[in-house]
Amino acid sequence: MPYARVNGNMLFYREAGEGPLAVFIHGFPQDHSVWLDQLKGLAHVRRCVALDLRGFGKSDPTVEGSLSMEMLADDVAGLVEALGGHNADIVGISMGGYVALALWELRSTMVRSLTLIDTRAAADSPEARAARDAMVDRLLDTGRGGLADELVGTHLGRSPTRHAQARLRSMVEGTRYETLVAAITGMRDRKDRSALLSTITVPALVINGEEDRVILPEVAKAMAKEITGARTTIVARAGHLPPIENPDGVNEALIELFEGRKVVWWK
Repeated sequence: MPYARVNGNMLFYREAGEGPLAVFIHGFPQDHSVWLDQLKGLAHVRRCVALDLRGFGKSDPTVEGSLSMEMLADDVAGLVEALGGHNADIVGISMGGYVALALWELRSTMVRSLTLIDTRAAADSPEARAARDAMVDRLLDTGRGGLADELVGTHLGRSPTRHAQARLRSMVEGTRYETLVAAITGMRDRKDRSALLSTITVPALVINGEEDRVILPEVAKAMAKEITGARTTIVARAGHLPPIENPDGVNEALIELFEGRKVVWWK
């Protein structure tokens, strides 16, 4: 099984393909398996590596009470170095997008291109921070099954397939409770990186699910306008998790970014 020792932790990763390195950063409460369709569909254009962030999936358990986006970004940078790379195409979804933006701020030379999927640059509002705290209370009260029920209802599109529901439930119910609490806390306390968007100078792509109720497409398009030359793809038949709901749409947009071709809306 592929592991790398990074910042004192053993991080699991799965890889496929050859060529320039592309690193895929999962969201909350996910693991590398949110990217399985991308590993399969993009192996002919990139050396695709999807990691489990510390505490998630098969990586070492975390002892931190809060997983900051900066800490996780430093882990991603360490993994790129452990894999022998100087830079990589960075792809992050949801919380993984927060990590990707932190990586750009801290180690921009490591980012060859940047893809942000169903994420935002702004910090949580006071209401959103309170909602994070309430989520922790519900999690500890109703368990991971209750959280999975909640996220199937909010994170998937209007008519989710059984396959998408099953993959999401597997990820949620396979994540340690202490990791869930630490990640929610880290997201709640993350800094506002809205001003960072105008500093992004590498090829960039913003992807959003057309049916996303967590990050509305209008939010994604507004964020893309702040990034010089950014491409935008709105993926049909997808909510907050296009990589598993409509993987072909995500893969096509990424291939077009990697190959420098024009991106169009995927229907």
